[in-house]
Amino acid sequence: MYDEKFFNLLKRELIVALGCTEPNSIAYAAALAKHYAKGNQINKVEVIASRNVIKNAMSVGIPGTDSCGINLAAALGIFAENLDKNLEVLANIKDHDIRNAQKMVENGLITVQLADSPKLYVEVIVKTEESYSRVIIEDIHNNVVLIEVNGKNIVDIQKNMNKQIFNYETTEEDHDFLNMDSILEFINHVDIKKLDLIRESIDLNKKICLEGLNKPYGLRVGSSIKTNMENGFISDIIMNYATALTAAGSDARMAGSVLPVMSNSGSGNQGISATIPVVAFAEKLNSDEDTLIRGVVLSNLITIYIKLFLGRLSALCGATIAATGASCGITYIMGGGEKEIKSSLQNMLGNITGIICDGAKAGCALKVATCTTAAIQSTLITLEGNTIKPTNGIIEKTLMIQ
Repeated sequence: MYDEKFFNLLKRELIVALGCTEPNSIAYAAALAKHYAKGNQINKVEVIASRNVIKNAMSVGIPGTDSCGINLAAALGIFAENLDKNLEVLANIKDHDIRNAQKMVENGLITVQLADSPKLYVEVIVKTEESYSRVIIEDIHNNVVLIEVNGKNIVDIQKNMNKQIFNYETTEEDHDFLNMDSILEFINHVDIKKLDLIRESIDLNKKICLEGLNKPYGLRVGSSIKTNMENGFISDIIMNYATALTAAGSDARMAGSVLPVMSNSGSGNQGISATIPVVAFAEKLNSDEDTLIRGVVLSNLITIYIKLFLGRLSALCGATIAATGASCGITYIMGGGEKEIKSSLQNMLGNITGIICDGAKAGCALKVATCTTAAIQSTLITLEGNTIKPTNGIIEKTLMIQ
């Protein structure tokens, strides 16, 4: 009944991104501002961003570099030429561009200020010897709401010229159709031939996870688990394999891997955490493609559903939300029905809810590992017929979000 709305929702919330989405959003805004500024000599670049954007952009690795920082992300955006690649704007950035961007930072040409806004907000002002331009992104990491040149708003002039660059059609639609029952109905009857986006998500996110397992990224959380499985310190079982694979993707992404990921609700770690644990279980259980695709789309839709109420950026760790989706997806893969899926979600809410987000960084892989393990535990407890009671802690009688 709501198939088209679900497809539109997935298309909007599952977006290919290179590296962490917050520095990419800043780089994207800077690239646009530079594109519209007249003159070649950059005198100043001002970044004004909301606290959650700053929190997630200041300490995470920038793709293609061994560095981090809001200043550097903005400076790299000045030299980026891939405006049509959206949140992959820093793809194919050259070594000499990195050096020039670092010189801009060293020369004090980039400033960063805190925006007086509680939502996702990125503003970049580029000043040259001839003019200035201003770009504002709000609510969604690539949702450009203002392009101003020398005080003149040119949005209305430009917005219909290139839909790949200007994302004015991404405002959130009515979500009244979205609830646990409609999600379960959708995943049980949807034609999986129409879910190529989910196949792409599996392919992209599996690739970066394997990259993280085989190369020394970040804290090496995933590869450490793999090594200890091989040397016998921990068991070579499906739980540890799924946790290692998922954490490795976060290791690579947080440390500046140049491989893109399929993000969920504005976060690559959420995309990885919602997808890979389900994939790992499907592989180990030799699930057919139909079961795999439905399990992964279930996980992603539950993640989206919860994030719609929490907000795109919040003080809560996104891995907890995505792992909740993953627990439901794994439950489905293992033969659980509506009752068991809802039970898995309840068990997750009674376990890891409350883990704070202290910014995007290498340590995110530790939280991803913890949440993935919790997701699997939740499923196993559920399939033994056990569900946390509504008299326990914050758990309510139903899953309905008001």
